Amino acid sequence: VLVLSPVSATASIPALRLAHESGVPVVCYNTCIEDEAAREYVTAYILGDPHEFGRQLGDAAADHFEGEGVDDPRIAVLNCEFVEVCVQRREGFEEALFARLPDARIVANQEGATIDEAVDVGERLLTAHPDLDAFYGEAGGATMGAVRAVGNRGRTGDVVVFGSDMSTDAARALADHRVLKANVDISGTAVGLLAGETVERVIAGEEPEEFVTPAPIDLYTTPEHGEEWLETHPDGIP
Repeated sequence: VLVLSPVSATASIPALRLAHESGVPVVCYNTCIEDEAAREYVTAYILGDPHEFGRQLGDAAADHFEGEGVDDPRIAVLNCEFVEVCVQRREGFEEALFARLPDARIVANQEGATIDEAVDVGERLLTAHPDLDAFYGEAGGATMGAVRAVGNRGRTGDVVVFGSDMSTDAARALADHRVLKANVDISGTAVGLLAGETVERVIAGEEPEEFVTPAPIDLYTTPEHGEEWLETHPDGIP
C-alpha cells in the first residue's frame, strides 16, 4: 500500500495512476489529488474536513472580537494556498467570521507557509497596515511566524493571531495567550492511527465503507488548553 499526502492535486496524478495500474492500493491523508482522479486511482482518503477546520477557527475569531467589542476587525492571512486544503480552510474561516461580523475585512492574503517566510511577510504587513487587528495563519509555520512578527514589531497586546496546527511552540504561545488566541488542529497521531487501520483493511482485501474517513478536528482557545496540550504531548508530537 502506498500511503501519502500529495503536495499537488494535479502534478501528483501520474504517480498515483502508476501505482494504481501496478496493483498498489493508494491511501491519501490530509491532502490528495483532484477528486475525479482520486475516485479512480485512490482507495481511501483520511481527511479532517478543511472547510470545517477553518469554520471553527472563524467562529473562535468572532468570539474574540465580539468579546472585545470590535465589529470591523482587519485581518491579514498568511497562507499555504499552493495546496487546495489551505484554500478551503480560508473559505471556512471567512464564512464563519463574516456571518457574525459582516464588517470584518481581509486586508491581505500572502503566502507564508514556513516560519521564516511568515515572519518576513508578517512584519511587512504590519508596516503596510498599521491598523491591523489580527493575523490568520493557515498552517503551523504561518501561525508561529505571525506570532513572532507581532512580537518583533512590538505589537503584543495590540495584534492577535488565530492559527492552525498545534505544536509545542504553538501550545506555549496559546498558554501565554497574549498573542495567540485560538488554534485548530487535526492530530497527526489520530490521522496516523486511522491510516494504519485503513491499511490493515486494504491488505486484508476489505473495501472501505466510505471513500473519505473523517479525522477529528480539535479547537484550542484558552491558556488551559495550551497547558493541557503540553502535558499530554511531552514529546512534542501532535
